[in-house]
Amino acid sequence: MSQYYYVYIMGNSKPVLYIGVTSNLIKRIYEHKNKLVQGFTNQYNVNKLLYYEVFQNPNDAINREKQLKRWHREWKLNLIYKQNPNLNDLYKELI
Repeated sequence: MSQYYYVYIMGNSKPVLYIGVTSNLIKRIYEHKNKLVQGFTNQYNVNKLLYYEVFQNPNDAINREKQLKRWHREWKLNLIYKQNPNLNDLYKELI
């Protein structure tokens, strides 16, 4: 069975944005939503999965995460709005 890796962008109603990478997207978003992760997402109540990409190679996922973190905020928002114009919480579609 293939292992997948995910780069994801979470946000809140502002939206404050958070970019991360994981090999278990459902578990990781659950942890963020339930404030089991100390740090940025907990502090700023970042609780909506707004965007994600799937990779088979972990290095590709890590490189994409680093690339997105270097992007201007406007570019990140444009990427999100292109796939998720209503800023729906995509976590609901995963579970």
